[in-house]
Amino acid sequence: MSPLQHPAGSARRLRAEVARAVRERLESAQLGAVARTERRLRVREEALAVLRERGAILSSAELTRLVSEVSDDVVGLGPIEHLLKDPEVSEVMVNGAGAVYVERKGRLEMVPQALFEGEEGVLHLIERVVGPLGLRVDESCPYVDARLPDGSRLHAILPPLSLCGPVVTVRKFGVTALTPQDLVRLGTLDPHLLAFLEERVRARANVVVSGGASSGKTTLLGVLSSFIGADERVITIEDAAELRLQQPHVVALEARPPSVEGRGGVTVRDLLRNALRMRPDRIIVGEVRGGEALDMLQAMNTGHEGSMSTVHANSPREVVARIETMALMSGVNLPVSHVREQIASSVDLVVHMARRPGGRRVIDCVAAVEGMAEERPILREIHAASEEHAIVAPRQRPPAVVGRLDS
Repeated sequence: MSPLQHPAGSARRLRAEVARAVRERLESAQLGAVARTERRLRVREEALAVLRERGAILSSAELTRLVSEVSDDVVGLGPIEHLLKDPEVSEVMVNGAGAVYVERKGRLEMVPQALFEGEEGVLHLIERVVGPLGLRVDESCPYVDARLPDGSRLHAILPPLSLCGPVVTVRKFGVTALTPQDLVRLGTLDPHLLAFLEERVRARANVVVSGGASSGKTTLLGVLSSFIGADERVITIEDAAELRLQQPHVVALEARPPSVEGRGGVTVRDLLRNALRMRPDRIIVGEVRGGEALDMLQAMNTGHEGSMSTVHANSPREVVARIETMALMSGVNLPVSHVREQIASSVDLVVHMARRPGGRRVIDCVAAVEGMAEERPILREIHAASEEHAIVAPRQRPPAVVGRLDS
């Protein structure tokens, strides 16, 4: 008898009933005390026991699929678990209960089958992630950011802020970090540009990687970080830990959101200030979003050359404006001219990422910051993508940049 013929009703209903029975038998505290693989094993054993007691007669394939789905429901991320396991999927987007999209190889695709029966299923998914982390998402705080055990990032936002029901976005991170050769193979840059950037990182240039959302900024930052010497002490600071540096002397710091009571939050700026007291050779900030921009500029300009970060911007020129605006948000009463001088003396290179219509991520251009003119930082383009979206060979480096970096 197939699940569709089973007295419990449809296959989905049978799965829900078995999952509910398993949860009643296994307390969440009991499951939380064992390793992830052990949790799945116990859930599978209980699911099989429940099916035997109910006299369900299933084929081998149906039984395997049902037990796996119950395991995903109880200890995984339910209906989207199989999407997160797909190595070609980099992002999963749940737009309420009715529509689920994935980003596969840089392109958006709609999942054809309905994965959630109703909004309760999406809400249960959110609670399963944020609950054990001591976070809260409800009417008083209808949005939340969280990190999954594998390092993936989850963002959720609820009605009434979301008009289509609860929305969940999960950004996956690869099991292994991409190498410089991987970026060449994927067409992000060519060997000439790779060699140029490696030379600049080893020469301790201060680098800002810019681009839009999902343009590959953090991936490129990780690759550039791989050129840092093994004898340097590197401190990384991130909102959610994504970087996987392979050097032996790396101290990774991660910001912490406030607790349910609104206490205990630690910002990127707090961590950056602490990092300055930890004797770093280089500081890598995953993303500068606010007043920490001023602290980052000061770090770059006071003995921590070779530091790097990322900024959301649409072009290298806008990077300067964005950093200027964020530095003015620091709460320190500084004139704009002083902030611009800090940018001109601190940042050496801006590497701008872009995502092409087909989903391919490329280095669109590289600009050097060459001092001030007419009270504004001077940016000179030294690399650019060709019209065919392939990276051209490096142009001749401006003497001012070469002189400053090689001195």
